[in-house]
Amino acid sequence: MTSKDVARAAGVSQATVSLVLGGKWRGRVSERTADAVRAAAGELGYRPNLAARNLRLGRTRTVLLVVPALTTEFFARVYTGAARVAAEHGFGVVLYPSPEGVGPARDPFDSARASLDGIIASSMAAGALAGVRGGGLPLVMLDSDPSDGTAHATVNPDIAGGMREVARHLLALGHRRVTHLAADVDSWTFRVRARALAEVFAAVPGTVIRTERAALEVDEGRRAAERALSAPGTPPTALVCDDDILAAGACKAARRLGLRVPDDVSVTGFDDLALASALEPELTTVRLPAEEVGARGMAALLAVLEGRRADGDELAVELVVRGSTAPPGPAGGPAA
Repeated sequence: MTSKDVARAAGVSQATVSLVLGGKWRGRVSERTADAVRAAAGELGYRPNLAARNLRLGRTRTVLLVVPALTTEFFARVYTGAARVAAEHGFGVVLYPSPEGVGPARDPFDSARASLDGIIASSMAAGALAGVRGGGLPLVMLDSDPSDGTAHATVNPDIAGGMREVARHLLALGHRRVTHLAADVDSWTFRVRARALAEVFAAVPGTVIRTERAALEVDEGRRAAERALSAPGTPPTALVCDDDILAAGACKAARRLGLRVPDDVSVTGFDDLALASALEPELTTVRLPAEEVGARGMAALLAVLEGRRADGDELAVELVVRGSTAPPGPAGGPAA
């Protein structure tokens, strides 16, 4: 089968078939016509010769998605969203967990420039991609500093808004002494969380925020929470964690110290991983639209490749209130 056969079956020109199957029909062909072309191609079992087309266009139709690690499902969801949009446009996505985490990423190919059409990077600094970008591959950053002019486009969930919602929720419950279990990672997304939390609490007289840093592991979160809850002086009534993994460690620490969540100490997370609803009590956390972040990132890269302007609007997040938060006990101490 050829594109000419598809054109004949759909009652359109061969050029229209090329536009539709090449993903460049929007604004040139109606939705109805595009559907007819796709239906005809499906019925005839037509598959375009991608190798010939790529050689002609100078494209590999392959995108690299760089993430700091594969230790949480957040990045798996980002990949799912990016791969879905990529497949709709005849692109493939190669997932690459950087061996250096958020540090400088090495080129996984002899020459990324010759192997890729562009790069999407999640939760990293644009400067960390210098070794991969080589000759200046188009770059879209996810959950990263929008003021970094190195990237062609940035797609961010409303990280600051999410942490502000956590802070307001705890303040409304009556919490005035909290400890921030902060990710021991020097990246924009975690700096934003710390700043937003501090700003909201600073506006309320009589509040105290302390910080304990921890690597993004359950045991490290547990150790940080144990330090916070066992420190001399009046203990915090709430632990604000930079992600759900740290929050799981915080809940574990509370149990080991004979404290009840949320009666003696409230705990919040961030991300809304599957882990959040597996804990008992279930975790109050911020739901990030990870799959949509990936989808929008891929759409932004396609726009860059086609010379269009990418959508730079922040994606809404949602505070999900569950059983791990409650008002502090009498006089702001552990519940009776």
